[in-house]
Amino acid sequence: MDDTETKAAPVRKMPPEVRNITNADVWQSVSKGWADLKNASVFSLFFGLFYAAAGWALLYMFFNFEISIYAYPVTMGFPLIAPFIAAGLYEISRRLELGNELEWAGIFGSVRNAGGKDLSWMAVLTTFSYILWVDIAAAIYVGFFGLRSMDVWQLSELIFTTPKGLIFFVAGNLAGLILGAIMFSLTAVSFPLLFDRDVDFVTAMITSVKAVTSNKGPMILWACIIVALMAISIVTAFTALIVVLPLLGHATWHLYRSVVVPIKE
Repeated sequence: MDDTETKAAPVRKMPPEVRNITNADVWQSVSKGWADLKNASVFSLFFGLFYAAAGWALLYMFFNFEISIYAYPVTMGFPLIAPFIAAGLYEISRRLELGNELEWAGIFGSVRNAGGKDLSWMAVLTTFSYILWVDIAAAIYVGFFGLRSMDVWQLSELIFTTPKGLIFFVAGNLAGLILGAIMFSLTAVSFPLLFDRDVDFVTAMITSVKAVTSNKGPMILWACIIVALMAISIVTAFTALIVVLPLLGHATWHLYRSVVVPIKE
């Protein structure tokens, strides 16, 4: 090689590009997610059942160890850790997209490999936000009612029969809404992005925020769909999660595909 030949400059990784989408793209992502759920029902429902069972275990613990007062914040905050659980669903959708065979070893292998990437840092972030939400809920409770111990039925009676209880309910849900909006912006597409590409978790969060701020209307619709489906899951004591989680996981993958420009482009 000629010594005078200059070495090629290292290729600089370009940050993921975000495109504008419409409400129709959101509904199409949900439709594709439902199709993935039907085409891989055994695999998809496994993850849904696993997540629902974790919810049942939490509820059992809180209602049987005299700490039922935490049942509401824990139930409302439980969805914050769903995106990481959904990694297996992203892999199922990816395999269906590529026409690859679905097999347990390959799916769990991909999830395990993804856990070694920055996806694990995002899991730490969502777990921390979950713990923060429970602490905020506890602080709000103490601020309104002190250290008085109540079960969930007594608290419900206060909420619906006294002004103080109603203000407590509004304040708690407002705090949850603010935290939920922040976490939604940070994680709307960051989890599937980290699963799909070799990027760091900060880049993934920035990309997610860009996706949300550039598509406010469609992303608000997506958030409302998530809230509605999770509300159904909560009302059914997490039973509906068996279907809801796979649907949202697969739909999230397709929404990510819609809003983040593929590398080949």
